[in-house]
Amino acid sequence: MSPFTGSAGSTPHWHHLRLARGEDGVATVTLPRPDKLNALTFGAYADLRDLLAELSRERSVRALVLAGEGRGFCSGGDVDEIIGATLAMDTAQLLDFNRMTGQVVRAVRECPFPVIAAVHGVAAGAGAVLALAADFRIADPTARFAFLFTRVGLSGGDMGAAYLLPRIVGLGHATRLLMLGEPVGAAEAERVGLLSELVDEGKAGARAVELAARLAAGPALAHAQTKALLTAELDMPLAAAVEMDAATQALLMNGEDYKEFHAAFTQKRSPNWRGR
Repeated sequence: MSPFTGSAGSTPHWHHLRLARGEDGVATVTLPRPDKLNALTFGAYADLRDLLAELSRERSVRALVLAGEGRGFCSGGDVDEIIGATLAMDTAQLLDFNRMTGQVVRAVRECPFPVIAAVHGVAAGAGAVLALAADFRIADPTARFAFLFTRVGLSGGDMGAAYLLPRIVGLGHATRLLMLGEPVGAAEAERVGLLSELVDEGKAGARAVELAARLAAGPALAHAQTKALLTAELDMPLAAAVEMDAATQALLMNGEDYKEFHAAFTQKRSPNWRGR
């Protein structure tokens, strides 16, 4: 995302999520509705979309952890506040809403820093897609993923799920998960490749922060370009992909971090990455 801004400044307070910034470049975004299993509201979707855009422009965050407070990660859209409300909307309003939810997923995929989802308990519906959009999914044995959209009479291809899931677990598993909407436990999620790492119960959050700190201490520009290429090249022919790789590497080889690696290697010390 572009670092250039107009007149608006940074948002001082977010009403529908909790943001914590660390001095190490790690930010943690927590969904703070434990009494509703962190069900998403219209405001929560909008805040996530806008926060990720702001953090992307600031360039102060090098890694972000996405977590849920209480007994679960996120149970999806709030049945009363979203599903009930959408029944009274016309087609134009419904299109605006569904485009907004897709913008959240795009923001997760397009922000220039790694996003780590720390999953415990339920990750259902939109909550499952949020985890799916992250670069890493760290889960403990209590985690349960469920793409519930067909269970409420809607397409399983919601918020980019039909795009992302086959690319992570393959078409066969994605068809089963999106068509049937049945819950998948942590062990099964790990078996089909949905998880980046399965940790002991209660350890997902700590492990996600540990991984975020490791990423934040590394070459931020290299991470950002790797993430961008992983997304951009999903649908490219090989010739276009290797050309994009070549152009990206040429730019990075002219950067400070590449020179710093060589200096550190020569001097037998650890690199001092600057993200440039």
